[in-house]
Amino acid sequence: MKRACQLTACCGLMLLTACAPGLSKPERSDAMEDALYGATEDHGRMIPAVPEAALGDRNRRQEVDYWTDEAPGTIIVDPFSRFLYLVLENDRAMRYGVAVGEQGRSFSGEATIPFKREWPRWTPTPNMLKRDPDLYEPYRRGMEGGLKNPLGARALYLFRGGRDTLYRIHGTNNPFSIGKAVSSGCIRLFNQDIVDLHERVRAGARVRVLTEAESGKGTVPPIAKPASN
Repeated sequence: MKRACQLTACCGLMLLTACAPGLSKPERSDAMEDALYGATEDHGRMIPAVPEAALGDRNRRQEVDYWTDEAPGTIIVDPFSRFLYLVLENDRAMRYGVAVGEQGRSFSGEATIPFKREWPRWTPTPNMLKRDPDLYEPYRRGMEGGLKNPLGARALYLFRGGRDTLYRIHGTNNPFSIGKAVSSGCIRLFNQDIVDLHERVRAGARVRVLTEAESGKGTVPPIAKPASN
């Protein structure tokens, strides 16, 4: 099946089986780290702190220089450098480290986000049930949102031409996958980061997913054109 990413292939069931840097390095403090990636309560659920070993400098959410003609509010996903950019004004973007599965790397082009969900429900596909019934059969009727749900705390649903692509940008219950290319899944972020992105993004937002040939686009300033005489 060649569709970009089945809803549940979009995440696997990891709980059961388990660059474009900015031009300057931001100063950080323990208080700032606690605010960004410490344990936080969300609608009655306590999201665990992100382990320091899973963060590293590359995976931390940060504002960076980013040159693009896309309008502020646009999401640009670079699956091959494993970053997601939310375009801001004045050649800036908010950058998030992401994990990308094989299905995520096969999707490219434009989409929109007609809606988003908090603590989304997850259901295995028929193919997953057929491939590994012992693993997925208990979830045939779906899994309610929660800390063990592989979609994490939030999900953004991507549509193209008014149709669901079955491609998602979502959270994760495996923070150590962030910044890596993994065997399955769409685009996933730390739960703290998908909550932040969810709050910033509005319904109808435009998404552009780069191809491998476009990877790194926007991270280098454009060459100035010589003035004409």
